[in-house]
Amino acid sequence: MNPDKQIIINGLLSRVNESPYVIVIDYTGLTVPQFSELRNRLGDNGAKCTVAKNSYMRKALSEAGLPDVGADLVGQTAFITGNSEVFSTAKVLKNFEKEFKKPEMKVGILGSDILDSAKLKMLADIPSREAVLSQLLGLINEPATRIARVLLEKFDPEREHFKSAESTPEEAAAE
Repeated sequence: MNPDKQIIINGLLSRVNESPYVIVIDYTGLTVPQFSELRNRLGDNGAKCTVAKNSYMRKALSEAGLPDVGADLVGQTAFITGNSEVFSTAKVLKNFEKEFKKPEMKVGILGSDILDSAKLKMLADIPSREAVLSQLLGLINEPATRIARVLLEKFDPEREHFKSAESTPEEAAAE
């Protein structure tokens, strides 16, 4: 094999090995400014979009021991890898596709699993790790917050004083 080709394949192999996922997109019809915007949005999320020959990527995926997605490596394809969560990357792609009607998510590899475009779009709908942790924390704190409010209303002497100062003499006598 040509040494120059092997250098390119080794670079792709390095990216694939460093990333927990690979997403293949069809970027046919994207203008250069749109493609730059896509790269910027992905970069803000810790992901990188790489354009390479399909045969080079096929070889890199094979050398990495990842599943064969060769049937989807046709046409103008770009490869997204990253060090962040796959959920946020899929969300960026889905939102970009909604906004510009392009690119199309073709297939993804997560670990050793192959994900079709429908599964990738489902991943995009899953909230980020931070959002899930925030929801969980709110759920855990909710009962304690309710108890604190009840106790505060029932036993806070300053609130009782405030109530009696605000109420009319008839209301204070009724309490």
